[in-house]
Amino acid sequence: MPIEAIGPRIPIYTEEFAADPHGAYRSMRSRYGTMVPVEIWPGVPATLVIGYRTAVRILNDPEHMSADPRPWQKTVPANLPIMPMVEWRPNALRSNGNTVEHARYRKATNDALAGVDQHALHTMVESAALPLINAFCETGSADLLSQYSLPLVFDVLNQMLGCPPQIGQQVAEASKALFEGVDTATVNAMLDAALLDLTRLKRAVPGDDLTTRLVRHPVELTDTEMIHQLVTCYSAGIEIPQNLIANTVLLMLTNEKRFMGNELGFAPSTASALDEILATDPPLANYCITYPLQPIVIDNVWLPANQPVITSMAACNNGPELNTGDYAGNGWNLAWGSGPHACPALARSAAQLIAHDAIDLLLDALPELRLAVPADELVWRPGPFHRALAQLPVVFPETPPMNLR
Repeated sequence: MPIEAIGPRIPIYTEEFAADPHGAYRSMRSRYGTMVPVEIWPGVPATLVIGYRTAVRILNDPEHMSADPRPWQKTVPANLPIMPMVEWRPNALRSNGNTVEHARYRKATNDALAGVDQHALHTMVESAALPLINAFCETGSADLLSQYSLPLVFDVLNQMLGCPPQIGQQVAEASKALFEGVDTATVNAMLDAALLDLTRLKRAVPGDDLTTRLVRHPVELTDTEMIHQLVTCYSAGIEIPQNLIANTVLLMLTNEKRFMGNELGFAPSTASALDEILATDPPLANYCITYPLQPIVIDNVWLPANQPVITSMAACNNGPELNTGDYAGNGWNLAWGSGPHACPALARSAAQLIAHDAIDLLLDALPELRLAVPADELVWRPGPFHRALAQLPVVFPETPPMNLR
């Protein structure tokens, strides 16, 4: 049966969807099975994969499912607000998984990540976290997104990339625009200018950082290619960890008996909470976009060529056949993708280390942290791809600032 004939397309970019995606996934599963006709923007059709085994099969089939969106891009308006998140770029994410280009970009990225010092990363997180906590600890309240997780993640990523503050501010404005649906031309112009400045700086003044390792890599990335490797670093390196921190803190604060200690002082670790959120409410909920190279039948559904097929990592992870409630060390979850375009292992470990340290430092400093509003009053940012709070307001006893070493 053609995907268009299964039923009405479900918009996944709306405020209503963002408010209760898990209810939507349950409804999809009962009405449609593993393949769901959706819209990722008004008038922009796609197929959402909500079956785990089907998703893994698709993501590991570069012979039939391409990561290159260029044929699709010719069929949609160039100024789609979501275009900066999906358009073709000369990087590994948008190169098909069985090509020389993909292997070249992936090797450069993996080799650059291999130079990250995990001990230094701990220090970076602490040096970013403690001044941020000190800035609000005496007030008794804070928005943990705008005042903690976002500036912390951005600071750490800039340190990892060797990005100085003046360029970092330009990148921050462009990165915000990327996820807020600002028009494609504006976002790309902002990113290109800032990241070209960073690339040229590191060619002239190298350092011990990711950007330097990329510009000096034997694959000899051009300035244009460098810009697009750095776009991936910033888009994934900010949005995913900041939402991982916020979503995990929310889980812990709404499950205090499990995560915030009991009469004997025992509670599951922050690592356990991170494992659970990666399975149940991953920060990038619907992504891993592929495009059939020709019309194809998957799970008895005809998919047209060159139309987006999006994996719902959140829906797949929460499928009743898979989610047993045991999340410890759950290497099965799709939060980081699967196949040739899965998030590099070194990037995953860095993101989890940053989130783990950020949460532990926050809760050590403010152990009586509580939500400022009922959890069902929190607002989730609409959008087809992320699972992201608009704010995470908290309260706590007013606390003196910590002494910084």
